[in-house]
Amino acid sequence: MDKFTSFSGIAAPMMRINIDTDQIIPGRFLVRTTEDGLGAGLFFNLAHKEDGTPDPEFILNREPYNKAQVLLADRNFGCGSSREAAPRALRQRGFHAVIAPSFSGIFYNNCFRNGLLPVQLPEAAVRELVAGAERNPHGVVAVDIEKHTVIGQQGTIYHFELPPRLRLMLVEGRDEIDATLTYKDEIEAFRQRDRMLRPWAYETGPVR
Repeated sequence: MDKFTSFSGIAAPMMRINIDTDQIIPGRFLVRTTEDGLGAGLFFNLAHKEDGTPDPEFILNREPYNKAQVLLADRNFGCGSSREAAPRALRQRGFHAVIAPSFSGIFYNNCFRNGLLPVQLPEAAVRELVAGAERNPHGVVAVDIEKHTVIGQQGTIYHFELPPRLRLMLVEGRDEIDATLTYKDEIEAFRQRDRMLRPWAYETGPVR
């Protein structure tokens, strides 16, 4: 997982409430042996007409929003199923952050595990960012994970909070397994002490 502490990019407004994970990445795109190419399925049903051709009215099909790295969303973004492919599809499409008033809890946690930053801001602040993105589509939004700030197109600074352990995963580019392995020496020392106290727990042999 790539690590990052700050970035800036174009922000695309998609102000619909209750965008669920099936809208983010429809289930038919998950029937594959690898997760390569998930980005092509991002918002597919919203981004295409019934005949399968791209809908030119969809926000991410329009310049310059098709190059956006920040998604501005409405309440309860990422609700629905627990599929981790949803934040992965957003990352594969080039997004580094989703800014919304609220997220589904499972989606929120999955973002950190897949290199995507979920930023929760008051609804009024999100709508100010949306207004700036609509007024100046080529303007950029800057996000700093270490300072916990978002800077809008007009220079307004918004502060957000992150769970410390999950924030560290993004800053260090580690998933939970990688983070656990940083304690490898301590884990092995515990095993050695525990082996002396409970040798029977470490015996190997046929299961009876």
